[in-house]
Parts: sequence; structure tokens; C-alpha cells
Amino acid sequence: MSAFDDIRDYVAIPRVLSLKLSPDGSRLISAVQALNPDGKSYGTALWAIPLDGEPYRLTRSAKGETAAVFTDAGDVLFTSARPDTTVKDATDEVPALWLLPRAGGEARQIATRPGGIGAARTAGDVVVFASDVFDGDESTEDERRKARKDAGTSAILHEGYPVRYWDHDLGPARTRLFTGRLGADRLEDVRELTPDAGEALRDAAFELTPDGSTVIVTWRRYLSGGDSRTDLVAIDVATGRRRTLLTDETHDFGGPIAVSPDGTRVACARERITSTDVSVRVELWIADLAGGEGRAYAPDLFPMDLAWAPDSSALYLVADHQGRRPVFHVPLDGEHTRLTGDDAAYLGINASADGAYVYALRSNIALAPAPARIDAATGEIADLPSPAPRPEVPGTLTEISATADDGATVRGWLVLPEGASADNPAPFLLWIHGGPVASWNDWQWRWQSWIMAQRGYAVLMPDPCLSTGYGQEMIDRGWGAWGPRTQADLDAIVDVALARDDIDNERVAAMGGSFGGYMANWLAGHTDRYQAIVTHAALWNLDQFAGTTDSSLYWQREFGEPGSERYNQLSPHLALGKITTPMLVIHGDKDYRVPIGESLRLWWDLQRTDVESKFLYFPDENHWILKPGNIVAWYETVLAFLAQHVLGEEWKRPDSVA
Repeated sequence: MSAFDDIRDYVAIPRVLSLKLSPDGSRLISAVQALNPDGKSYGTALWAIPLDGEPYRLTRSAKGETAAVFTDAGDVLFTSARPDTTVKDATDEVPALWLLPRAGGEARQIATRPGGIGAARTAGDVVVFASDVFDGDESTEDERRKARKDAGTSAILHEGYPVRYWDHDLGPARTRLFTGRLGADRLEDVRELTPDAGEALRDAAFELTPDGSTVIVTWRRYLSGGDSRTDLVAIDVATGRRRTLLTDETHDFGGPIAVSPDGTRVACARERITSTDVSVRVELWIADLAGGEGRAYAPDLFPMDLAWAPDSSALYLVADHQGRRPVFHVPLDGEHTRLTGDDAAYLGINASADGAYVYALRSNIALAPAPARIDAATGEIADLPSPAPRPEVPGTLTEISATADDGATVRGWLVLPEGASADNPAPFLLWIHGGPVASWNDWQWRWQSWIMAQRGYAVLMPDPCLSTGYGQEMIDRGWGAWGPRTQADLDAIVDVALARDDIDNERVAAMGGSFGGYMANWLAGHTDRYQAIVTHAALWNLDQFAGTTDSSLYWQREFGEPGSERYNQLSPHLALGKITTPMLVIHGDKDYRVPIGESLRLWWDLQRTDVESKFLYFPDENHWILKPGNIVAWYETVLAFLAQHVLGEEWKRPDSVA
């Protein structure tokens, strides 16, 4: 029996989330997510993966463990909200910093903060960590937090933009960096490094230099009109003195960040500031730590993960490329080359201290993430034992491509169910990715095509214009032309898929989330090709969306001020009168990237025009659907809707939403 047959079995599959290599190169450590005993939520635990043995579990707690890093001595630092009754100021409400000794034994809590502890970095005996802090006297923060909680106060007064981010409200606390030294039992001499940060460290990425003397961190500058720029700054750990390392009015600097082992250079991502006429471009930027002089490397590769070679002469870079996400070797004095030649997508890269190997999580559309070893000289790949065995997929994965009307090549992955043939053609489902600057190339826990394949559907996962991994021109083709240009690309590759004799070209549906949901809405009003459309967390009225999303600045750079011609050309709601295709609308109330108002307006518009439709609403979910029970409800409802309108079955309301 397949793990994809019963959706409850699918949500119970453990998931490998991260990978870190120990300083001595003897073991890897992963955070593994698994279903909690109550079946209603997920928890995380740390697992060790010895390079000469089988994985074993390191931690167990109801609160779970995340953000693991190794100390130079090989101990493991991690964050967890588990209580520690041996520490007077311990709390089980916010994450604290814990240390798990390399030699074994129980983990011990080494630092707490009233606002919890987020990411941590360490070098030598120095630790730097992030924590959220109330403005005002730090010594009274505990009392002020308690008074606010006891009074039942949730109000937040803002004096700038933004106020929300993805799925959470910003404030009233603001992120600061702290530092301390590893002592015998606790983190000693803890002090704040950035008391004047204001909102500059919101969602900051940071790294320590190998000697522990300097923190390299992103620093956001707020400008007039809701605009901002992100610089890279260097902060002296001993004095807190800050200097700007990289700044540019036409670019932002951000993560991933990696400091060279010799401490002389920093690598990061440099992102171009967009406008209605200037598209997004992200590039690898390497700069000198002393003076900040730098340049771009590996053109047309958007960096998603970085690791330095141990001799500091080169970087290993992970970037989308032609429907894959290979590891590239980027020397400082030569041209970059592709190291991995398979169809996989890699993340979590680590270079061994002897320079012989690169370790990473390896996946693709048909392969769940698991650790792998890559020979740094030959690119030879070997899968390692995984804390979470990969599930068998019920079908095959095929690559297809098409030529669009403007001559561009559009490619994608086609998932075919077992038994699909000319005698038994499979019903067809187009699944459009989000982003839109993204690519279908790795395993998806949220958008799982194999659940559909298990029920007999062929699933096309294409990379149309705006997709990454095909050069800047592919993004430029769709910039400011979302609906019509993307539809033309989708039409071309759907034509190729439907011409196959193992696919039924009369039973077809389309679906997508976020930007994919925007395109689902667009298709609903611009073609009658599909018998059913599923739209999740989708943009509907662009003028309405522009000022209510959590990131209006990013949006308006591409589309201009609300009410401009681009909105009138590209808003799906303007084609409402042409919609005849049955639609399933899905949205979570806690979605701040695409606010719930988009689907509420779409739902009302469909109701008043009598379009056959259903609305699956999640009061407690965000842009994604993350709770196990809600995941089951999502898939069961989508499958029932498709069965009704594509397979011609009688509508059966799923028990999970009854």
C-alpha cells in the first residue's frame, strides 16, 4: 500500500529539514519533522548521521528542537521552548538556547531571554544570537511583558511600514543581536550588540567570522514613501562598533551569507531594485571584508545556498537551473562549473574540512529530501543513510518541453500515474507554481503531485516565464505581463502534454497557489479549456491587493501606483463576466502575503454571477496549510471537487470538512 493512498498516512511521513556537518567531519546533524503523538501537530527533533554508521535520534521533547549549529568543540547548540527546572529564570513559553555535549549526556539550557532566542552562531567560545526586545529599559522587560499579558493587551502602535510579514504581526518587540561566551554551564557575559537597531534587523541574516571577532549582518534602512534598502554591515563583537560593508541605492544585499574560512571575504546575494521597467535579478556577490570591494560571480545563477571551500579559493553555490537545482563550483579566479550532473535539487550544503566532499540534502519532484555526499573533484554522488526513509512514488516522472509563440522554450515535469497508456489515458491536471520567480524542481510537501497520481491523474508542473533557472531573459519576458505572457507559455506546454496518447485531453483541470492561484483565476476568465479550476491563496483584484499585502513596496515597484494601466491590463477580476468554469476557492485567514480579502471578494463575485463554486476556508491557517488535519481536509476537498467536475462523479462532501 502506498503512503499516498491514505492522506493521513502521507501527513505522517517524517521530513528531513536541514543538514549541518560537524567540525571534525565525523557526523552530520539534521532537524527532522514528524507527527506528534496527538496527530494534530508536528514536532521537530535533532538526529545525528554518522558518516560511518546509521542515523540515531539525539533529542526528545514535546516542544521540539530547531536551529542547530555546531560549536568548534563539536557540541550542538539548538533552540527549544522545553522547560528546564534547574534554571531559575527558565520558561516554557519562548525558545531558549540549549547545548548538547559532543561526549553525550543530557542537553542543558545555557541562555534565556524574555523575548525568546532565535538564530544563533558560534565561533571559538563566542556566541551571537537574535532575540526580540521591547523598547525601553532592558532590566524591566520581564515585568513589562508580564504586565501586558496580565492586562490582556494585544494592541501594537506602529509609526512605520510594514506592520505584518507572511503570517505574523510585527512588534511590539524588535529584533536585536546579543553576544556571550561559552562557560562551564551557562552562556557568560551576555550583552546586547545592537541597542540602536530599531527595525533594521527585521528578518536579518547574519554570520560570524571564523575568529568570532565580527558579525556580518543585513541591516535595513527605511526611506521615505515606505521604501527601504538593505545593506550588509560588520559589527565588532568586542565593542559593538558598526561599519557599513556593502551599500548601493540600486541593490539590496541579503542572505544567504557565508564568510570565507580565512576570514578575508564575505559572499552574499545582491538583488537588483526593481521598477515597472527593471526586472528582478539576484546574483552572487563576493566582497573583501576589510574594505568592502567586491564584484558579481556566476552570472544568471540566483544563489539559494552557499558554502566556502576550506582553502577559501572557491565557493559551492546552489541555484535553480533548467528544472534542477545543482551544486556549482565557483572559483575566485575562473569560470563557474556545474558539479552535480543529476536531476536533483540540493540545499543545506556543507564542505568538508579536507576539501574532498560536499554534503547536502538531495531531492527532486519524485525524491524526498535526504542527505547525500558529493565528491568535490568528480561530482560523484552517494546517498547517505537518512533519518527519514524516502517514500516510494506511485508513477513515473517525465520531462517535456514546448516552443512558445515567441520562440522561447518552455519546459516542465510531467508526473504520470501507474497504468497510464493509450488504452487507459489519465485525466490531466495542470499545477502552476507560485512565486512567480521560482521553479518546480524539488520535492513538495505542500503541493504533492503524487497524491494526485495515486488517484490516476497526470500532473504537469511547468516553468513558464518568470521562472528561475533559465537566464534573465525568461524573467524579463513575463515582467509586468503576468497573465497573458504566462498563459501563452502554459498553453504551449499544455498542448504538448495533451497530445500524448497516455493523457485524456477531454478530462482536464488546472490549479495553483499564490502566483499559481493568480494564474488559476486568470485562466478562469480567459479560457474554457479546463473543466475545473482550484485557486489557493490567490490574487483576484490587483488594485485591492496592492495596498493590503504585507509587502506593498515590492509589488508596486513592478506594477506601479494602484489604478495605473498595468492593473487594468492584468487584474483577473476584470474578466469575471467570462468565467463559466466551476471553481474551488481556498484561503487561510492568517495569510498576510495574499490577504483573505482577495478570496472573499472572489467568492462574492462568483456568487453574484452564479458561477458554480465552493469556498474552502481555514480560520487558523496562513498562506500555506500546515496543520495535519487541515492538510487532510485540503486534499480531500480538492480531490472530491476534481472527481465531480473532471471524472464526472457525484459530489461527495469529505468527512474532514463535514
